Amino acid sequence: MRKLSFIFMTLSAIACNRQERARDFDYTVDRFADIEILRYQVPDFENLSLRQKLLVYYLTQAALEGRDILYDQNCRYNLLIRRTLEAVYQGYRGDRGSEGFANLTLYLKQVWMGNGIHHHYSTDKFTPLFSREFFAEAVAGTDPRLLPLGEGETAAQLAAELAPVIFDPALYAKRTNQADGVDLIRSSANNYYGEGVSQPEVEAFYRRMKEGGGPEPVPYGLNSRLVKEGGRLVEETYKVGGLYSASLERIVGWLRKAAEVAENDRQKAVIDALVDFYQTGDLKAYDRYCILWVGDLDSRVDFVNGFTETYGDPLGMKGAWESIVNFKNVGATKRTEVISANAQWFEDHSPVERRFKKERVKGVSAKVITAAILAGDCYPSTPIGINLPNSNWIRAAHGSKSVTIENITEAYDKAALGNGFNEEFMWSDLERGRAEKYATLTDNLHTDLHECLGHASGKLLPGVDPDALKAYGSVIEEARADLFGLYYLGDPKLVELGLLPDREAFKAEYYKYVMNGLMTQLTRIAPGCDLEEAHMRNRQLVAAWVYAKGKGDGVLGFKKRDGKTFVVVNDYDRLRDLFGMLLAEIQRVKSTGDYEGGRRLVEDYGVKVDGELHEEVLARYGKLGLAPYKGFVNPVYTLVTDADGEPTDVKVSYDEDYVGQNLRYSREYSALPGRN
Repeated sequence: MRKLSFIFMTLSAIACNRQERARDFDYTVDRFADIEILRYQVPDFENLSLRQKLLVYYLTQAALEGRDILYDQNCRYNLLIRRTLEAVYQGYRGDRGSEGFANLTLYLKQVWMGNGIHHHYSTDKFTPLFSREFFAEAVAGTDPRLLPLGEGETAAQLAAELAPVIFDPALYAKRTNQADGVDLIRSSANNYYGEGVSQPEVEAFYRRMKEGGGPEPVPYGLNSRLVKEGGRLVEETYKVGGLYSASLERIVGWLRKAAEVAENDRQKAVIDALVDFYQTGDLKAYDRYCILWVGDLDSRVDFVNGFTETYGDPLGMKGAWESIVNFKNVGATKRTEVISANAQWFEDHSPVERRFKKERVKGVSAKVITAAILAGDCYPSTPIGINLPNSNWIRAAHGSKSVTIENITEAYDKAALGNGFNEEFMWSDLERGRAEKYATLTDNLHTDLHECLGHASGKLLPGVDPDALKAYGSVIEEARADLFGLYYLGDPKLVELGLLPDREAFKAEYYKYVMNGLMTQLTRIAPGCDLEEAHMRNRQLVAAWVYAKGKGDGVLGFKKRDGKTFVVVNDYDRLRDLFGMLLAEIQRVKSTGDYEGGRRLVEDYGVKVDGELHEEVLARYGKLGLAPYKGFVNPVYTLVTDADGEPTDVKVSYDEDYVGQNLRYSREYSALPGRN
């Protein structure tokens, strides 16, 4: 009981500190289209040592230097379009109060949010509300010294080159296409593959590369663009001296400064290994870096920097550039330490077949962190939890790190206070009361379980290709981690461990999850569209499957009141059983590499949308006046030096707005050419 009381006293203190900080802090920065831009605080930064502050500062600089890489990965025209729009925004000499200029400004804000011309979530191309004619006139009416003109190029030629990319809805229509039955490479606008490269060619290329790879395969294709040269497929490797060299050289420069102020020798070895990977592009060097990074458990400051998540590649191989710099939230980490310490118990009691379980769970570590900077694929939109590395054999042999980013979830929570969402979509005061009492805790705990245990659980059978599920791999993996967390949220063990206060708490997360998966996440897609983003497909797959299996027994269903549809859960314990059944099947698919089984689950439950329900949800949500997507601006870190130029402090401020921050980033962290 003392452990339980201590944990909840800690959580209560954290909640009180949150409320105190929130009183004088304006979380909302901007609002446009379907986006609300927020800011987040970095509590306790001022209490770090000078060495730790300098480490954070140098790592944030390394993080921001990768910004252009992601833009170029997302589409080969992104940098040229962004720089042209920024030039017009700053140097247009026409009527800046016109409707055309206002709509161009809106489009530029969307481009910043999407790290390119496609929506960050749906990956559909943005539709400009200004005309081709205005665009041509605006480019012509801009100070040419600001425009990204090539040698001998005119403003008219630049506008003519970009106009089809911006205005033709069929050209580069989808950044990442996941539709069944089409060539996913040719129909995707991302820049991971060159012109004329097809899906069968890519699959054959990497299949040959993997042959004889042994039990410790590198993540083939992670840090390269696959192109055709003279009719042959070749990889253009991301490295110093290779593709993206100008940005990577700057990143390496800041990482070397960071290594000089590392907290300990182990952390310095991690940074040095990452530098080696960037210099060589060798994926074995990347694996060495990952192993060292997983083993660094004593440092308070930590970071992710590199080509990491593969959601942007329809085949799930190419890594998007991302970075997040953080430090441990010591108080809130108490709960994740309890989870990590009991990792083997959770694995042993999982409802999956024994042959798919790890006999010995190694190196599972978890912590709650305070984000200091978001960059690349983590900015402006960011995850709330991370589990890395992605390599299955490294996770099995060396373990993984999991984090929950609590100052980000705090910003979401504070910005959402009193917005009317729960009143509109939850069935009764009972569900709303549970949400008010437990939701912040159970949301964070589900994230902890998802990242720490879900992704770290289970194993592939010998000889199974980690990429066997192809385009469905990301959805299946996210569903697996979600289900692991959901199943154990309802286990009495969490009350016994002091992670939940009682057996009522888990119901808050169960209700919110199935309501979101069956209904409310539909606010994020346009009428008539299928679900395509991996996490959205995952959530609907889980919710729709348990609905289909449980509606006959009255476990959960839909009810109507005053013409509105609501999700109702009647039997939470039986719902937990269904989560366990689906987890067992999802793990089987993953462990055996059952592509067809994975495809059926995703296509049958995770893709198609009920059009009538979708229209209703959009109408109800629209009346609330809420933005379905959130993004962030970063804090600003300023290095303070003495008269001799020696650092004496690092100050953090929160007064930069969305437009100002993006324009500054483009001035200060823009090393790549507009055309690659």
